[in-house]
Amino acid sequence: MALDLLGDAMNTIKTHEMAGVEECTVRASKLVGEILKLFKEYGYVKEYEFVEGATGGHYKIKLGGFINNCGVIKPRMPVKKNEWAKIEQMYIPGVGVGLVVASTPLGVITNREAEKQQVGGRLLAFVY
Repeated sequence: MALDLLGDAMNTIKTHEMAGVEECTVRASKLVGEILKLFKEYGYVKEYEFVEGATGGHYKIKLGGFINNCGVIKPRMPVKKNEWAKIEQMYIPGVGVGLVVASTPLGVITNREAEKQQVGGRLLAFVY
């Protein structure tokens, strides 16, 4: 069985938010860290920190009740630089509400940044 650390992390965050729990832990990976950085930057999580462990470590996340839904996008579809509006309609409820996260030649960035920079990429996750 393949590990999907990003999927597990999104699911953990979502279930803890729905239950009103203020803190959760998820297994660490570089990709999970990049996405948590974006979530913090845009105010979806209050704080997160990497905690070293015997099996590679994990992230301790402080939630603020700002997430209604989040998840991974599978399969990881490619997006052209002029298709961001169509993708937003598929995954987030409205313009300016929520984020779509993608892996691009510029790194892991949001749909807003990708549109501004005029780049495409592969879809990873969404949050609103």
